[in-house]
Amino acid sequence: MIAIHGHEGERVAVLGLGRSGLSAARSLRAGGAIPVLWDDQPAAREQAEEDGFQIRDLTRAGAFEDVTLLVTSPGIPHLYPAPNPVIAAAWAAGVPVDNDIGLFFRALGQGAWDALDTPPRVVAVTGSNGKSTTSALIHHVLERAGRPAQLAGNIGRGVLDIEAPGEAGVIVLELSSYQTELARALTPDIAVFTNLTPDHLDRHGGHGGYFAAKRRLFAEGGPDRAVIGVDENEGRFLANQLSTAPSDDRVIRVSSGAKLSGPGWQVFARKGFLSEWRKGRQVGAIDLRTIRGLPGAHNHQNACAAYAACRALGLGPRQIQSGFESYAGLPHRSQIVAECGGVTFVNDSKATNVDSALKALLAFDRIRWICGGLQKEGGLAGLAPGLAHVSKAYVIGREAAGFALGLSGVEAEICTDMATAVARAVAEAEPGETVLLAPAAASFDQYDNFEKRGEDFVENVHAALG
Repeated sequence: MIAIHGHEGERVAVLGLGRSGLSAARSLRAGGAIPVLWDDQPAAREQAEEDGFQIRDLTRAGAFEDVTLLVTSPGIPHLYPAPNPVIAAAWAAGVPVDNDIGLFFRALGQGAWDALDTPPRVVAVTGSNGKSTTSALIHHVLERAGRPAQLAGNIGRGVLDIEAPGEAGVIVLELSSYQTELARALTPDIAVFTNLTPDHLDRHGGHGGYFAAKRRLFAEGGPDRAVIGVDENEGRFLANQLSTAPSDDRVIRVSSGAKLSGPGWQVFARKGFLSEWRKGRQVGAIDLRTIRGLPGAHNHQNACAAYAACRALGLGPRQIQSGFESYAGLPHRSQIVAECGGVTFVNDSKATNVDSALKALLAFDRIRWICGGLQKEGGLAGLAPGLAHVSKAYVIGREAAGFALGLSGVEAEICTDMATAVARAVAEAEPGETVLLAPAAASFDQYDNFEKRGEDFVENVHAALG
């Protein structure tokens, strides 16, 4: 745990008692602050009281009279679509609002780590898609190379639950727009921007607000190096804003599919080959086609971003390649869960929208596709470029019949439940095919979350294969 100093003897309010809220409360208490906690859920308040924390109803008048700071959980809206009443009350009282990410970066600047021969470094990864895989891949490569590393933030542990970093330690953070939007301190050594596609638009007041939340990590953080995916206009704009000249190698441009050129620092993947160019010449290359844990162009983009971050940390190309080759993938994200009779079974339950499902479809050639669930706005037309890869679709979910109607030109069987879909796909799959769970829909019609859906797929695959 990282103790938060600077608030000794002060009352600091904490709103929202999920993982990040309770972690922040413990860190504040360890640093000498007096946390006062609130959550709308009685069960969460009761648990906090059992842990010895003081509960205060932050919705009542005068709740902020003796409070010097409010720490809020990332899921609580503070501006759009409307400010949470507690946050609005803190504004009215002139009480600063922060989150656990802001506390972490402030603590890092106040620690004794600058006395180390090799101070710890922080790599922060944000973007719409791929940030979990990119963060986990950086962490895995570092560990394989013998570098002490910890993974936290929006993945793994809460950022304040990690151990205080030691000599030459690296902290890899996955940061969502909810986290970067509010943090009062953002000072990573290396910042990574994977890509941008529409998401959380109601929370950020539109696409521009969403990009602005991501951009804060770079514009306000002032990283020593920035790794920027430039396959969208927002990435190209950001890279240009951060560069002072064409040869400025503080910015590493990354692409999946486009050959990048110029005197600066570029990492790109084309036709399955990763290339690193610097000062107009190639200095590294990896054949990604043989790396099973990173299938498809979207994972090749993740690989380029992770490669660039690791190179900025001083690792060599062969060290990074070795880490890539041993990377097994994250659960529920293009995860190979079984192989039998020439058929590969892949769990991509995290593909909860059309964009991510399309990337999964494009990663494999002959697919027995398990899809369906709670369909999101916008329909299924965006899947069209990947449907040529589908031998047959097996549709699950309470709205399976309606979902199947949106799959124009694809043979679709309405299965409704996972057990039926897996059984049918196993029975009909031929050698060389992939049975792929990539739902293109939310899970809440049948499961608590996408993890439970993925676990059900894995269990049924193992049961069907015996």
